[in-house]
Amino acid sequence: MKRLSVITMGLLVIAFTFFGCANQPSGQSDAGWITLLDGSNMGDWDRVGDANWRLVDGAVQADKKVGKDSAFLVSKNSYTDFQIRAEFWVDSDANSGIFIRCSDPKKITADNAYEVNIFDKRPDPSYGTGAIVNVAKVSPMPKAGGQWNTYEITARGTQLTVTLNGIRTVDIQDRKFARGPIALQYAAGVVKFRKVQIKPL
Repeated sequence: MKRLSVITMGLLVIAFTFFGCANQPSGQSDAGWITLLDGSNMGDWDRVGDANWRLVDGAVQADKKVGKDSAFLVSKNSYTDFQIRAEFWVDSDANSGIFIRCSDPKKITADNAYEVNIFDKRPDPSYGTGAIVNVAKVSPMPKAGGQWNTYEITARGTQLTVTLNGIRTVDIQDRKFARGPIALQYAAGVVKFRKVQIKPL
C-alpha cells in the first residue's frame, strides 16, 4: 500500500510538472511580436531591385545584385510606432541596413526613410554601423562584420532608439518620417538575416 502511494505521488508530480510546463507561454518576450522572417522561410516581402535573396542554411541571404542600385525586401504592411528585433550576419565588406518608416516603398533611400546602417567600411564612419544615416551619428562606430548580431530598434512617436548587441548607439528625437513599411537592404558583400520580428506599439 505504501509503495502504491509513492508511485501515485510520483505520477502526480510528473503530471503537474508536464502540464505546468505545457501551460506556460512559449516566452514572455514573444508576446505581441510578429515574425516577418525566420530561418525556415523567406517571409512575405515585396522585392525592390534585383538581388539574389534566397534561403541558405537557416537564413535569408544575398551576395549579388544586378546594377548599381541597392535592392530591398520591403514589408507588406506600414507601421507607425513599433519595436524591431533583427538577427543578422554580414561580412566585413557588406553594405546593408534596416530602413524604417519608408515614405516611398518603391524607391527607398536615406532621404525618404530612416536608415539604421550596417556598413563597417563606410567612408564616413560617423554614419556607419549603428547610426541612422544623416540623422544620428555614432562614435565610436561598432563593427558587425564576421559575426551574428542583434539590432533592437524602437520608434515611438518622435523618439528613435537603436541598440546593437545590447549597446545603445542611438537615442534621439526626430520627426521627419511618421509611418511606412520597413525594408532590409542589400548593397554589397554577404548579408544574412536569420530572424526579423516587429511588435506594434
